[in-house]
Amino acid sequence: MNDDNFFSINRLVEFGMGMAVAQQMVKTMNSAMTNMYVPGSMNPLQTSAPQFYYAMIEGNQAGPFSEQELSRLIAEKRIVKETYIWKPSLIKWEIAEKLPEILKLVALSPPPFKQNQ
Repeated sequence: MNDDNFFSINRLVEFGMGMAVAQQMVKTMNSAMTNMYVPGSMNPLQTSAPQFYYAMIEGNQAGPFSEQELSRLIAEKRIVKETYIWKPSLIKWEIAEKLPEILKLVALSPPPFKQNQ
C-alpha cells in the first residue's frame, strides 16, 4: 500500500485534524481581534450597538431617532445644519454640521425631486 496517496486514510485523518486545528485557530484569532483595544484608534474593532440620536426640533427635544429616521427628518427639512443633535457618546449637544455621521446622512439624502418641464 502506498502511503503517499492523497486519499489514504492516514492522509485524510491528518487533513481532518489539520482543518480542525486551523478552524480553532481562526476562531481564537477572531475573538482576540474583536476584543482588542487599540489606544487612539478612531475605528474600534468591536462591532457597536445601533446608534440613536436626539434632536431639538421646533424648540423641543425629540427622539430617540435611528439613522434611518434622521435621514427622513433631514429629507423633510425638519433637521438642518443648525439643528442641535445629541447621542450617548457626546458630552454636550452639538450642531448637526459638526457631526460627521450626520453630514454622511445629509450626503446620502437625495435632493428634492423637481420634474423638468
